Amino acid sequence: MATLPMLDRLALCNEVLAPWPFAEQCAYAARLGYRALEVAPYTLADDPGALTEAQARGFAAIAADHGLAISGLHWLLVAPKGLSISSADAAVQARTRAVLDHLIDIAAAMGARYLVHGSPAQRNPAAGQTVEDALARATAAWQRAGERATALGLVYCIEPLSREQTSVVNTVAEAVAIVRATALPGLRTMLDTCSAGATEAEPLPGLIARWWGSGLLAHVQLNDPNRRAPGQGTLRFGPILAALGAAGYGGWLAMEPFDYLPDGPGCAAWAAGYVSALLAGDTATGAAATD
Repeated sequence: MATLPMLDRLALCNEVLAPWPFAEQCAYAARLGYRALEVAPYTLADDPGALTEAQARGFAAIAADHGLAISGLHWLLVAPKGLSISSADAAVQARTRAVLDHLIDIAAAMGARYLVHGSPAQRNPAAGQTVEDALARATAAWQRAGERATALGLVYCIEPLSREQTSVVNTVAEAVAIVRATALPGLRTMLDTCSAGATEAEPLPGLIARWWGSGLLAHVQLNDPNRRAPGQGTLRFGPILAALGAAGYGGWLAMEPFDYLPDGPGCAAWAAGYVSALLAGDTATGAAATD
């Protein structure tokens, strides 16, 4: 397989380089060959709800000065504490909706194209709450977010997460059902290879082939089910990248390790080198690099 256009679509989830100042994150990521940062709002401010659109544009300008785009936002509800899209508490729901509305506006101001809603702790059922009730409340929150994203020309992605993290939306099929029911152009789902590799019954290349043509999947994050960077576990990424290429995927490839080996900067360097080597080689067979 020839080199894929995806070679120029590498993004780094910026918390990997925290607590470096944002400009240092950008400079280092650019040196490694990344073309964008996928930003976790809590790395920019203790209370992301207090970020102004002017500040958001300032962060985007810093990234642009280093040749980087802000591809999207993720880890949306880590801060401030006490947020939940599944809570039955009306005050908590109102606070959470306000934060999400604001983050969608901030994403637009930063020039991002998508937001990824993972945040498992902030969608899990509370004590005594059924999964069905939590899911219904989460779905209502996602619909609202999708409506705002649609109005601003963004895509809001529901992230299926592994069962060890949450009981609310674990598979692509479950997320797709919500997306289809809302019928909003700005509400989609996505593929996180760590969670999907741990949860989905179908091999990931087959999952991509089955779902990507539907237009309901809008983004991909690359990480191993062991929570490390691509290539630092047993999941074979060559066939995954080949399946994305065959599906015509033109979005970002966001590196999102959780366990940084040997450390954040070293992990970011490994991920960039490993995935770039695969994209420049035979991704159809996974023969490139060490895949």
